[in-house]
Amino acid sequence: MHFDFPTFLVLATFLTGGIWLVDALFFARKRKQRVGQIGASGKEPLLVEYSRSFFPVILIVLILRSFIVEPFRIPSGSMMPTLLVGDFILVNKFTYGIRLPVLNKKVVENNDPQRGDVVVFKYPQNPTLDYIKRVIGVPGDSVHYQNKTLFINGVPQKQTPIGVYTGVGSGARETGTLKNIEDLGGIEHEVLVNPMAPDFGYGCQVLLRGPITVPDDHYFVMGDNRDNSNDSRCWGLVPEKNLVGKAFGIWMNWDGNKDGLPVAWERIGNSID
Repeated sequence: MHFDFPTFLVLATFLTGGIWLVDALFFARKRKQRVGQIGASGKEPLLVEYSRSFFPVILIVLILRSFIVEPFRIPSGSMMPTLLVGDFILVNKFTYGIRLPVLNKKVVENNDPQRGDVVVFKYPQNPTLDYIKRVIGVPGDSVHYQNKTLFINGVPQKQTPIGVYTGVGSGARETGTLKNIEDLGGIEHEVLVNPMAPDFGYGCQVLLRGPITVPDDHYFVMGDNRDNSNDSRCWGLVPEKNLVGKAFGIWMNWDGNKDGLPVAWERIGNSID
């Protein structure tokens, strides 16, 4: 069952704020006037007291989460080695424009996603799910992926081998894959490549075998774990309206499948490149 937290926050804000406002306009003054009368009390009803206490807190959370920054947890290994299972990340909500919560209507324009950005978006085939991938192609780009090599506008994006990957905890299954540095038009980042796997991943229903030109208001995205990522190679492009924000930092890591302490202290505070 999907819990719609943004809708809950909006409703809770209006409910607590509305109760507090109605009481202040129509009932608070009458209570004060009755103080001193026999059997009369100036004390607020419990519902009003709770509403007055919780309204500012809920409002601040709503503003922060909707317009400034939102936390997410990485549940899968599709962005390894950049992001690991158990990473808790922060996402900038205003860098691609400000949207109204629940309605998802953009009210303030800002920057456009660039090649190399790590973005959170609503999965096009099920918008109740949040996905995180790297932007590979922007509007106007021709994108092609063949023999483990990414081609942008016909130009192969260079990969430099840096060794064999050793995973820990939930990522141990990736041990033995190759770790490369990919130069994505001047943006360098690490990727994992399994030479024995098909280009489009096991179990992927391939929609984009040949070069594709990215249309306006859409983006081609891929996971850094190239052979274990459900991405644009499988289900197509990400519409601009599905963008949530740009991932920029790791504030916690907790992987219960690790030996010893489940927290990777060295990852806390790392930026996401």
